[in-house]
Amino acid sequence: MTASEVIADGGVVAFRTDTFYGLGVDPFNAAAVARLRGLKGREDNKPILLLISDAEQVERLIADSSDQFKIAAREFWPGPLTIVGSAVAELPEAITAGTGTVGVRLPVDESVREFVRECGGVLTATSANPAGREPARSAREVASYFTDTIDLIVDGGEVTATEPSTVLDVLSFPPRIVREGAIRRSVIEQLFA
Repeated sequence: MTASEVIADGGVVAFRTDTFYGLGVDPFNAAAVARLRGLKGREDNKPILLLISDAEQVERLIADSSDQFKIAAREFWPGPLTIVGSAVAELPEAITAGTGTVGVRLPVDESVREFVRECGGVLTATSANPAGREPARSAREVASYFTDTIDLIVDGGEVTATEPSTVLDVLSFPPRIVREGAIRRSVIEQLFA
């Protein structure tokens, strides 16, 4: 089966993102998202970030694309910035963890964007590791974590990123940095000064 067929069938795919390896499912498939949470052993109060293939996919995920959202996206996308905004009602609660929000990222790596495009334009991309363990940096590490519990591992080579994406909540003003990563706090603060 191809990755797109696995995703369409409600399966779980591990793939290299622009940061670390991620676990991908169709975020609108509640059963697939529940399975993903079970695999990770993830706490119910943590939302799951989503990768998009193209900026236009934001409309499927974000209920109200604020000026701050647009400014951050224009400045840092494609790139290692996950922007948190108000989620559309159609997303399962297991994605938003009951927060009503969702984090979205447009990867800089064109091959990653093409992969997401082939799988429907939007994929979950929570790091490919059990909760509390280091994110997988290779297909081999993914396999060691999940042995035969996921449906497909796409070997995209070794990860070269050293830091996760920066996560920026644009629902508050000024925007709040949830996690500092590849994009530095000072750069974001300067943009919204």
